Amino acid sequence: MAIRYDNKVVIVTGAGGGLGRCHALEFAKRGAKVVVNDLGGAVDGTGGNSAAAEAVVKEITDAGGTAIANGASVTDDAGVQHLIQTTMDKWGRIDVIVANAGILRDKSFSKMEIKDFEAVVQVHLMGTVKPVKAAWEIMKKQQYGRIIVTTSSTGLYGNFGQTNYGAAKLSLVGFMNTLKLEGAKDNIKVNAICPVAGTRMTENLMPPQMLEALKPEYVTPAVVFLASEDAPTGVIISAGAGGFSSAEIVESSGVNLGHGATADTVAEYWSKISDFTGAKHFTMGGEHGAHIFERMKDKPVAP
Repeated sequence: MAIRYDNKVVIVTGAGGGLGRCHALEFAKRGAKVVVNDLGGAVDGTGGNSAAAEAVVKEITDAGGTAIANGASVTDDAGVQHLIQTTMDKWGRIDVIVANAGILRDKSFSKMEIKDFEAVVQVHLMGTVKPVKAAWEIMKKQQYGRIIVTTSSTGLYGNFGQTNYGAAKLSLVGFMNTLKLEGAKDNIKVNAICPVAGTRMTENLMPPQMLEALKPEYVTPAVVFLASEDAPTGVIISAGAGGFSSAEIVESSGVNLGHGATADTVAEYWSKISDFTGAKHFTMGGEHGAHIFERMKDKPVAP
């Protein structure tokens, strides 16, 4: 049975092009009323106009769908409130937020200015937190909500010249991990997409044939699934070029080195500590604590 979004209202940030545009088009195709949010700025976040968002709205309405444009910056408190209020005034509910807006200011850490670090964290982290916060009570009252944050392989694994971007992107996984717990009782599910796609932000990093294989629309199926009625919660899906996988933070079984352990003991047993055979993924911080307490029951391997 096809996943549908009839009578659902979906906000997609950064939807004037690339991934966001593809997400918005697909949600509309499946019956959603879509808010196409985009500041219309450059890749580094400077400038802005509403032309890009309005163009996507036209694509949707020309195809028989329903959509409105919004040009607010996701980092601006008043703009975010206007985004949420406009949506509520128009359709009276908010079912899905896809937090996709982002910028790049790549430089090696030694050459990066703090202002470029702060700008990237503001857009990716706070530009996700602010719209979600503004819609949170609405979703709780509805007893329904689906939130998709956009992480990155740079956040999960690292990439040279992107300390700002990597820090911002992994922070969203931490945001998701706690928000999924707080939203569970109100049927609010929170997930993350880790896209591999050729977009305006990556076109200078990839050759043309790779860009063709990594069209942004190949990521969208995972986003539409993660926002669906029967979606899981608290998961990361990596998607690109037709390939889909799931990523997790895991922890090794570890060893009990006893209260007398020193740095030298840790060094001696490092191969055992870092053996990921049988590694586990925890769904909340308490499970991590329980894991440590479990090791305490073991007989210390070191004298």
